[in-house]
Amino acid sequence: MDRNPPSPSTPRMAEPLGSLDDAPGAEASRSSPPRRRRRRWLAAGLVVLAGGVAVAGVATARGGSATEETAGPAPRTATVTRADLAERQQVDGALGPAETYRIIARGFPGGTLTGVPQVGRRIGRGQEVFEANGRTVPLFYGRSPLWRTLHEGVSDGRDVKILQNNLIKLGHGDGLEVDGHFGPATETAVERWQDDLNVDETGVVEPGDVVVQPGPLHVSAVHASPGSPAQGRILTATGSGAQVVAEVPVTQAQLAVPDAEVGITLPGGRRTTGTVERVGTAADAAEDENGSRDLTDATVPAYITLNDPDAVGRLTGGPVQVYFTSRVHRNVLAVPVGALLAMPGGGYAVDVVAAGGVTRRVPVRIGVFDGGRVEVQGAGLAAGTAVKAAAS
Repeated sequence: MDRNPPSPSTPRMAEPLGSLDDAPGAEASRSSPPRRRRRRWLAAGLVVLAGGVAVAGVATARGGSATEETAGPAPRTATVTRADLAERQQVDGALGPAETYRIIARGFPGGTLTGVPQVGRRIGRGQEVFEANGRTVPLFYGRSPLWRTLHEGVSDGRDVKILQNNLIKLGHGDGLEVDGHFGPATETAVERWQDDLNVDETGVVEPGDVVVQPGPLHVSAVHASPGSPAQGRILTATGSGAQVVAEVPVTQAQLAVPDAEVGITLPGGRRTTGTVERVGTAADAAEDENGSRDLTDATVPAYITLNDPDAVGRLTGGPVQVYFTSRVHRNVLAVPVGALLAMPGGGYAVDVVAAGGVTRRVPVRIGVFDGGRVEVQGAGLAAGTAVKAAAS
């Protein structure tokens, strides 16, 4: 377990420190056996030391009983609020370049390459990936390639949705809906797009007419030149920006859900968010010094894109922590972490501030820590109650 508590000024992501059913002062963390792979399946927020003696960012009460009332200068206060607090689980991950894609030409039997991009070029939606037989083959965004000829009357499918979505994004989809149905509106949009490409306006799209990839491409290598046959691998490209790959324990794989938002701590401590794009299906386990694999330590990779690609700055790689939401505690009472007091005999309390600056110490049970706030439960606490806050 991480025994180095974070600074109160830079709280980590949420961590459940114990159930509200636990008695105050109960030990909130337990040691776990060492793992061969460098991975810690930890709650991700603040840290309770053994015996409940200290929580990072929590003051230690100095004397006084849990019910004592005192008066003095008006203290700095915070307000008890109701909020949804998330319980998160942390896994190790790695920041690296986005995925690599091999771009192939198809649909041009006997054809000739008439144009290829330069290494380092960035290719966005609708822009040319390569040219064959004098025809531009543009980039469409999507999760799977087109695999059949698309025309009016073809059966509904996700490939039609990919086509419709790109036509709309490129400005050719007036009145078009992304419904997977290739009707007259889709045919008209295809003809507008074909006119823009200066090709025959057939209203029909062949699989080789476009290259479909998840997002923008950066050309890293070109494997053919103009005059070569328009077949096979033409170039290698990477996705735009960086991605994070998290090693999720198989026993917790249900937390890694495509399209789910996750928290990420980057090298240097900067925090950002990402979105799970896909989750691998092949589990892996590290080998020990004897070459054996402990299958209980197996993980699956979760591939995550950064919601703010600029958050990494000039970083091209490094270790990161990824936080998956495992449970959300809804509509619970919460106070700033700095309002908690660690009691000498164990457990926690807050100082409730009444009129005239009179304070009353109230024992509390703590739950989830999330973004500098902690879930609390105590006698007389309610939304709007003023509590003494940590001095600035």
